[in-house]
Amino acid sequence: MSTTRTENPVILGLSNQNGQLRGSGKPAGTPGGGGGGPQQPQLTQMIKGTINGNSQPTPPTNAVIKPGDDWKKNLKLPPKDTRIKTSDVTATKGNEFEDYCLKRELLMGIFEMGWEKPSPIQEESIPIALSGRDILARAKNGTGKSGAYLIPLLERIDLKRDFLQALVIVPTRELALQVSQICIQVSKHMGGVKVMATTGGTNLRDDIMRLDETVHVVIATPGRILDLIKKGVAKVGQVQMIVLDEADKLLSQDFVVMMEEMLGFLPKQRQILLYSATFPLSVQKFMNAHLQKPYEINLMEELTLKGVTQYYAYVTERQKVHCLNTLFSRLQINQSIIFYETGTSQPCFHDFRNGLCRNLVCTDLFTRGIDIQAVNVVINFDFPKLGETYLHRIGRSGRFGHLGLAINLITYDDRFNLKAIEEQLGTEIKPIPGIIDKSLYVAEYHSESGEEVKQ
Repeated sequence: MSTTRTENPVILGLSNQNGQLRGSGKPAGTPGGGGGGPQQPQLTQMIKGTINGNSQPTPPTNAVIKPGDDWKKNLKLPPKDTRIKTSDVTATKGNEFEDYCLKRELLMGIFEMGWEKPSPIQEESIPIALSGRDILARAKNGTGKSGAYLIPLLERIDLKRDFLQALVIVPTRELALQVSQICIQVSKHMGGVKVMATTGGTNLRDDIMRLDETVHVVIATPGRILDLIKKGVAKVGQVQMIVLDEADKLLSQDFVVMMEEMLGFLPKQRQILLYSATFPLSVQKFMNAHLQKPYEINLMEELTLKGVTQYYAYVTERQKVHCLNTLFSRLQINQSIIFYETGTSQPCFHDFRNGLCRNLVCTDLFTRGIDIQAVNVVINFDFPKLGETYLHRIGRSGRFGHLGLAINLITYDDRFNLKAIEEQLGTEIKPIPGIIDKSLYVAEYHSESGEEVKQ
């Protein structure tokens, strides 16, 4: 069903009762949500509104950008990030975003996000994705993976075609919201890209109504998008690109059957982009079955935990809470995440993300892939059993090449897992010293030097 396009991208399909987006939204007014941007206001307040009602139109693109204009002078850039960065985001080939022949409207959104130059994963991914080739990419969390696939995805969207053209599949609701937020901000100057986020646990009727309108990009969790496809609501017969973010989780036992079934509805000639920090055997099997001569990118060698200083404290189970209180009294924490066996509520996460609270207690799945720039300390109250889990947890600090601190509370039963994870990841977790150097994890103590960290 065709609808009149607005001048701004909109985000569709999430229910406000559940803390998600509802209806068509205003364009986000400030850059951020990843890649070095500042913290965001409450997500639902940013992009509330309707297509026909409250959206504030921007001037037509051709009235803003003319041949020969110095268009960069009119950009609303965020404050420059002066924090020190590690080589996994600074060791680039020296490319510029303009080198990829992207639409100027897309470039405007990129720069207003605060993305000055492509990170290594973006340098490797963008030109290959633009060529239409399948990609299997391995890179550390927080190094610009979202931009690595969203930029070529948006460049290839044809606004003259009123049908679904791209899918981004993620394992969690929070990651779907984050990627949607980035997508709408990057595309806000493109003149009508329709973005829809849909996840389980929300009103299915709302999603069905949104899909009756024009939607170009859907960002979804596996169960919900498969449900919509099987009901004939999400018409994926002309989808040209599908992205699997956090592919190792999407291809685990929890989701792999749904992923296989979903691919059966897609055209045989489609582009598949896989991104993950780890590549277990399940990813390799999926690649062999579904990807056609994929271009492989591996930026994890020697970069697995770069920029994150890791310590352990040997304690008994009874001493953990006391140890945690001691850490809070001695560390200079901007924001921290404590991984524990119990979970947290979604409203708490929104408050944490928006800077309204400083410490978040949660499970592994809840924050998987989430990019919160202000987090500088991660504490493993309960030490994980697998290196893959440890990597995803510690990836919460040191986002986008900034420095971070990881502290692990180790009991007698954890001692073998500690040694195994050190060997598996090729890293060293040291005993916690009496005093921790603040320059290892506090931005104010290292931002002025401007020197690159090469851990």
